[in-house]
Amino acid sequence: MRFSPGRPVKRSSGEACAESMETIIEEYTRRFSASRRLYEKALALFPDGVTHDGRYTTPFPLYVKRTEGSKKWDADGHELIDYWMGHGSLLLGHGHPDVLRAMQEQIVRGTHYGACHRLEIEWAEWVTRLVPSAERVRFTNSGTEATMMALRLARIFTGKTKVVRFHGHFHGWHDGLVIGYQPPYHPPSVPGIPPEVAGQVLLCPPNDVGALDHLLTSHDDIACVIIEPTGASFGLVPTAPGFLTTLREMTARRNILLIFDEVITGFRCAPGGAQTYFGVTPDITTLAKILAGGLPGGCVTGRREIIDLLAFRPDDPTGKRKMLHHGTFNANPLSAAAGVATLKRVASGEDIALANERAEHLKKGLSEAVERNGVDWLVYGHFSDVKVLLKAHGCRSVDELLYGEESHALLKSLGRPELVPILRYGMLLYGVDFWRSRGMVSSAHTEADIEKTVETFDTVVGRMKREGHV
Repeated sequence: MRFSPGRPVKRSSGEACAESMETIIEEYTRRFSASRRLYEKALALFPDGVTHDGRYTTPFPLYVKRTEGSKKWDADGHELIDYWMGHGSLLLGHGHPDVLRAMQEQIVRGTHYGACHRLEIEWAEWVTRLVPSAERVRFTNSGTEATMMALRLARIFTGKTKVVRFHGHFHGWHDGLVIGYQPPYHPPSVPGIPPEVAGQVLLCPPNDVGALDHLLTSHDDIACVIIEPTGASFGLVPTAPGFLTTLREMTARRNILLIFDEVITGFRCAPGGAQTYFGVTPDITTLAKILAGGLPGGCVTGRREIIDLLAFRPDDPTGKRKMLHHGTFNANPLSAAAGVATLKRVASGEDIALANERAEHLKKGLSEAVERNGVDWLVYGHFSDVKVLLKAHGCRSVDELLYGEESHALLKSLGRPELVPILRYGMLLYGVDFWRSRGMVSSAHTEADIEKTVETFDTVVGRMKREGHV
C-alpha cells in the first residue's frame, strides 16, 4: 500500500480560514463544543469529571454517542476512526454482527438468572479449548478481579505471601498489585495502601534477569511472579526476546508459580494468547476484555489443583481452606453470550491475522510520515497495536531503548507526555481518535481507514511543527 503526503480532510472555506488562525487546542475547543458542554455538567458529578483515570484530559474529554465497525460518532456528530477499541476489548470492532446477534437473542431471555446456565459452560469450554494453561476456569467481572483472585490462589496454594512484579506492568488497581505500576519505584508508594501490604510486593526492572535471579534467590517466601507477557501496557515497554522462557525456567526450578496477565494479550496475540505465540505455559492465566466480547467479564484459569482451591473441600487432607469467592454478575448470561460469539470467531485466527496485517500497514505508514517530517519520534509495536514514542533520542528501533531503567521510563512516558493530548486533539480534528499516542487495530479497520489515518497523522505532525511543539 502506498501513502501520499498528508492531505487534510476537506473543509469548508470558513473552517479552513479558522484553522489558519487557531492552534490545535483552540480549534478542538471550538469544534467539539458539545463534548465541552457535557464535561461542564460532569464536573459537578464526578471527580475531575470522568469515570476512568485514562479518560481524563484537558481541556475536556471526548463524548461519544454511538459506534459501528471501526468508527465512532461523537456528541457533535463527527465521524471518527476509532483506535481505542474499547480499551483493547474489541478485536472484532464495534457491534460485530455475530456478537450483536448473540446479545440480542440473549437479552430477551434474561440478563441475570441468579442461577447456573448453559452459556457459562460453553464459554468455559471455549477458554479451555483455546488456552494452553486452562484446565479449570472461574469467571469474574473484570481483569482487576481476575488478578486479585490469581494472587490469592497463589498464596493459598504455596503457603507463601510475596509476589514479584515488574516495573510499569499493569495488573489492575487493587491493593495487591497496583504497587509498581507508576514511578517512583523506590521506595514504592501508592496513596491509601498500607506499608504492610506494599511490603508483600517485590519490584523488578523489566527484562533484567540478574535482578530477577537476585530477588528469587534472596527471598524464600515468594508465592508467584506475575507479568504482562508482551511487556508493560501491551508492549509499551516490550519484553525482551527469550525472557519469558528464562522466567518460566527460573520460577519452575524454585517451585514459584508463574502468572500470565493476559487481560489484553489473551486472544489478541494468537487464539490461545501470548502463551501460545511464545510457547511458554504459565501456572495461572488471567483473562478479560476480548474474553467477554466488549462486555464486563474476566476469568482466572490454569492448573486444576490451583483453581480447585475455589472448590468446597471439607475433607482436604492438606488442610488448605477453600478460597471464598462471590460476585453478583460472575458469568452473567449476556456477557457469556457475547464471549461465546467472540471466541468462536477468534478460534480460526483469521480476525487476529487481519488486525495484525492492518497494524503493520499502519506502522509502516506512520514511520514514513515521521521520516518525511523530520521529527525525532519512533513508531513501533507488535501484533495489532501501534505505538508512537514522541521522543526517541535518535534511536531507530525500540530495541535500542529496551535496556536500562531510564529507557523504560522514557517508553512508559511516551517520550514527551505533554505532546500526547496535542497529537490526539489534532487527529480528532481530521476524523481519527488515537488512544493517546497509540492505535489499537481491529479486524474491522479497512485499508481506507489506515490510509486516512496516515494522511491525518502526516498533516497533524506538520501542524505541530508549525505551532512550535516539535
